[in-house]
Amino acid sequence: MAKSKMTVAEMIGLFLTPDAPVQVTAFDGSVFGQDQAPLHLEVKNSRAMYYITENPNDLGLARAYLQGDLDSPELLPGNPYQVLKELMGLKHFVKHPSKMELARAAGAVFSHGVRVPEPPAIEGPSLAKRLTEGIRPHTRRGDAATVSYHYDQSNDFYRLFLGSSMTYTCAVFEKAEDSLEDAQWHKLNMVLDKMHLNAGDRLLDVGCGWGSMEIAAARRGIHVIGVTLAEEQVEWAQNWIRQEGLQDLAEVRLMDYRDVPESGFDGICSIGMMEHVGYKQYPSYFKEMMDKLRPGGILLNHQITRTNSHDHKRAGGFIDRYIFPDGELASPAEIELAIQDTGFEVITQENLRQHYALTLKHWTENLQEHWGQAKPMVGEPKARLWGLYMAGARLNFELDNIQIHQFQCIKPDPETGTDTYPLRPWWDR
Repeated sequence: MAKSKMTVAEMIGLFLTPDAPVQVTAFDGSVFGQDQAPLHLEVKNSRAMYYITENPNDLGLARAYLQGDLDSPELLPGNPYQVLKELMGLKHFVKHPSKMELARAAGAVFSHGVRVPEPPAIEGPSLAKRLTEGIRPHTRRGDAATVSYHYDQSNDFYRLFLGSSMTYTCAVFEKAEDSLEDAQWHKLNMVLDKMHLNAGDRLLDVGCGWGSMEIAAARRGIHVIGVTLAEEQVEWAQNWIRQEGLQDLAEVRLMDYRDVPESGFDGICSIGMMEHVGYKQYPSYFKEMMDKLRPGGILLNHQITRTNSHDHKRAGGFIDRYIFPDGELASPAEIELAIQDTGFEVITQENLRQHYALTLKHWTENLQEHWGQAKPMVGEPKARLWGLYMAGARLNFELDNIQIHQFQCIKPDPETGTDTYPLRPWWDR
């Protein structure tokens, strides 16, 4: 961009103080910041500027990064956590430009022509586009489309970072130095303990993923049905069950949880699925769980939460377009209220926030370790996307911007109330 109009470095200077701990070098030859800065960013072409000008938020930055238009020599693409942490620290050096300065910067960009570059090929449609195609949020068709978008990837790609447990939810670490695999199996067994299930009992696993809960439950002699809307997961889970010789106890179906014909389950678990349900659907969801449980049966609900009830429920543009279309998060208080209003008694509520941060640390380190395999498997933009998403999620859990809670809930027995609940807590069994 012509110096007489405005350089990229001058534009950045509108938003950051001169002492900000970052150096930015741009395609126009301009430089913001000092060589000794701990963080260095590279704006490689004008497309990055158009992306950011069109969407001056996480969506614009993500588009530029995924296309390779914005980069850093310090960045590990499978695990960009440290760079994201440095970027988060820049908030202390942010300035707020005037309307006139913003107009001047936009004019400098658009003086080269008003262009709206195509988003990355891996970007999903906007909410408006989904609606025009008849895909309404949190309907059966909408749920099937959005779950398929996120989960119907290569199983081999997921295994690169999930590890042998193939469990795409928060692990629970007894000690910080525990392996990811040990922590995931510990979490699965902890969930079974919280539901007080024994050999011969019946379990429904809603949103079962690749079948790790089915394996853990069947190894205890529990009869388990898992349901998911992702075909790739069903194939993997069914093969795993056959390899373990657990077909008499475990089953995985490609099925909406609302279509499960069985009822009278001793336990139901929903681990990492509620983010897809939608806040307004909570009452009907919990009623469905209530109807499928026997009196005295236990629901274990495990989901990512917002830290308070004031924030918007819907995810931002980046998450909606690239990760969880139509994803929504509620606060623990809102979720517990919905559970209680359905008629459940909430026995315990547990926040596992730090455990999810540590889980994501393992996942991003695994992805970076296998980066050479990940790139050709799904393409560099998608591999970058997963590193960006997981590292950003780790940082947000660490900063307590989001949390994850387990709700242990019992369906009262009309004859005995909830007196059938064991006196000993799950951790003392």
